[in-house]
Amino acid sequence: MNYIDKQFYKLTNEIKSLTFEELFEKIKRNYLFLPDDFKKIFEDYFKKFSFWGSLSQKDGDFTEIQLKAKVLKNHISDFIWLYKKLEDYSSKFLLYAILRNWVYYDFTSLKKSICTKKYHYFDLDIIPHCKDEVFVDVGAYVGDTTLDFIACYGEESYKKIYCYEITKNMLPILNQNLQKYNNVVIRHAALRDKRSRMFLDENVQDTSANRTAKCGREEVECVSLDEDVKHEVSLIKMDIEGDELKALKGCKNHIMREKPKLLISIYHKNEHFFQLAKLIHAYNKGYKFYLRNYGGELYPTEIVLFGV
Repeated sequence: MNYIDKQFYKLTNEIKSLTFEELFEKIKRNYLFLPDDFKKIFEDYFKKFSFWGSLSQKDGDFTEIQLKAKVLKNHISDFIWLYKKLEDYSSKFLLYAILRNWVYYDFTSLKKSICTKKYHYFDLDIIPHCKDEVFVDVGAYVGDTTLDFIACYGEESYKKIYCYEITKNMLPILNQNLQKYNNVVIRHAALRDKRSRMFLDENVQDTSANRTAKCGREEVECVSLDEDVKHEVSLIKMDIEGDELKALKGCKNHIMREKPKLLISIYHKNEHFFQLAKLIHAYNKGYKFYLRNYGGELYPTEIVLFGV
């Protein structure tokens, strides 16, 4: 057992020893000790992005902390399960840093965990090369991830690319950015667990954070990957603002049969840190898991689960 193992199990044992109320008060107290400018950053961020709950000291609203304490208390065994499944030191350190940040607002460990490699999603230590891939880019936005994939592995690395994007206004930019590449299919659709109709929930401050909702002005077609792409796929990236669990359920047959490499954003919901890995493991126990942090120094965002 190394130093990080010891620190991780020390922290998880501490969480186990506390009641929900004690854990909530502990996290709340640590938050209130922060300098006011840090608290303003947190509270403004959770107003902009509502995935994790609201937070306002002035209004006595600590919903974000309550939700965080709840998932830690109810699912600490699931976090331990994930820790044991992680394949390298960087991944284990990152999971430890996330839990430390949630409980103690430890920014130092989180900052140390940030991956400084050039390409978001494409870690050459985990996926050293690609050849003849059928790449599915779920949440393609303006094509930035697809362009990174081609820059990292070359045009000869793929046979076909599917780009799924729900925001109609992004499609002209997506088409323009990828027009010089062959065998790229752009789909104005959301990936979920079954064919349905949803609506676009627009984030007025950041278009990249648009997601699906049950009501709205603009309808979006929803499909499952198992239904929409019948032939083999070999690489799937997802960043779809909290819909990743539903979308993975719609990839079940591909995951069971073809074992595609998976690059999945897991930070939009607290439970996704373990839920998505457990679902993949249930579909195919051959997967090995890694975590990488491409984002925040103050709060864990842009966390990617690699399943290979």
